[in-house]
Amino acid sequence: MTAQLRDFHKPGRSPVYATEAMAATSHPLATAAAIEMMRAGGTAADAAIAAVGVMAVVEPHMTGIGGDCFALVSRPGKPIWGYNGSGRAGRAASAAALRDQGLTTIPIDSVHAVTVPGAIEAWETILKTHGRFDLGRVLEPAIRYARDGWPVAPRVAFDWAADEAALAKDEGARRHYLLNGRAPRAGERMASPALAETLQTIAREGAKGFYEGRVAEDIVRTVRAKGSVLTLEDLASHHGTVETPARSTYKGVEVVELPPNGQGITALILLNILENFDLRSLDPQSPERLHLGIEAARLAYAVRDQHIADPAHMRFSVDQLTSKSFAKKLAAMIDPGRRTPLLVPPPPTSDTIYCTIVDRDRMAVSFINSIFHHFGAKICTPDTGILLQNRGASFRLEDDHANCLGSAKRPMHTIIPAMLVENGEVTTSFGVMGGSYQSSGHAHVVANMFDYGMDPQAAIDAPRAFFEGEKTTVEPTWPDATIARLAAMGHDVEITTKPIGGGQMIRIDRSGFLIGGSDPRKDGSALGY
Repeated sequence: MTAQLRDFHKPGRSPVYATEAMAATSHPLATAAAIEMMRAGGTAADAAIAAVGVMAVVEPHMTGIGGDCFALVSRPGKPIWGYNGSGRAGRAASAAALRDQGLTTIPIDSVHAVTVPGAIEAWETILKTHGRFDLGRVLEPAIRYARDGWPVAPRVAFDWAADEAALAKDEGARRHYLLNGRAPRAGERMASPALAETLQTIAREGAKGFYEGRVAEDIVRTVRAKGSVLTLEDLASHHGTVETPARSTYKGVEVVELPPNGQGITALILLNILENFDLRSLDPQSPERLHLGIEAARLAYAVRDQHIADPAHMRFSVDQLTSKSFAKKLAAMIDPGRRTPLLVPPPPTSDTIYCTIVDRDRMAVSFINSIFHHFGAKICTPDTGILLQNRGASFRLEDDHANCLGSAKRPMHTIIPAMLVENGEVTTSFGVMGGSYQSSGHAHVVANMFDYGMDPQAAIDAPRAFFEGEKTTVEPTWPDATIARLAAMGHDVEITTKPIGGGQMIRIDRSGFLIGGSDPRKDGSALGY
């Protein structure tokens, strides 16, 4: 990666430098909580859980204890440790039963989209494996904000307002996430006393206080009243899994992702495709570079949608899907000068928060926690104030599909933490939010860094685009000439009024300094000392 001079006449943040430790999150209060935890003697793992606990309170539309999480943890001289903290469908879940109700897909606001929340069990496991503190200690900042209130940040308020009507339809959501029937505005104080009490239960009893007892009973009572098959046994039996990370290389840099049921290998497939093109010869904001990125993403996501699922049900291995030879076949399907109307890949041969933390011992944590769509299924437990995720909406209802809904299955997941390894050492911990966009976002920032020499902040700041069905959505920060040329290449271009995703990154410089970036598309910040 070559250094790039920053043009200080252009708007944008500078990267943050530090010597001891650093945190980068999507909310300033969460970043501050992480720094507070490390200054108190905690590890990057303690800081990560403290940060995500705060975000579960102050960014309730993006994340919460009713969701799932994934994490990568690295320590100098040791293998990268991965954890899949995603929950499963109920044991009684059946695609046939939903088809009998007339469903062909699972709606995002349906109770059938609610799966077992995996986050709290994962938080406890991460702390026991890599932390110095327990849940009681690291949840103190989150409990304080939930109990005493916090000022609603501008981007959070912007997103919250869009879901005002949907939240009003649910008893629990209306009670706990609206102020006198409306969404809170930027700068207004919001509090979540019921959630504070739930967090105190977890702090006192550990994960067992969430998956058993009054909290679990409130979850099950809420969803079963709406027709869910989830049971107390489904919650009590939940456990996450330690995972061996999936890896590939891009221009000599090793990219590390978690394996399925997450979509992390989609980013590896996308980068493998792009490696077949000379991006360095193209301007980073040129229509040719943008076109290649979109076409490669269309192919990589088509592979995802056909093949990524609960790994016990996948028909092709991770090695097959991420092989360089498979990527060459996919790359050959791309016309560098024009959009290909139909891109169907052959089979291979035989709204979310992210935070990254690096501590003084250079433990790095890449951590992502989500309830999927804004406010999840928009179903909230009336007594305990828990917004429930809608991850089950990713299941398919066709029996012959690998990602078909089934008993105790995990759905295909979009949230993906990542790391980069150079010369055998972890040099970068990063993530890009934005639902399905995340794999595309990973590939975009990696190419920004290693093809164009951008620093972490510039790589995150750079304009984004994504395909949605037949449309190509672009941010208005792309040059007008690039957007016009992209349309001339056959893309149905739409300039979005909303930012695409978010992102955070920390690099460990070869000098030992930490360099952090945090996305201006969110309210967050990077901070170090």
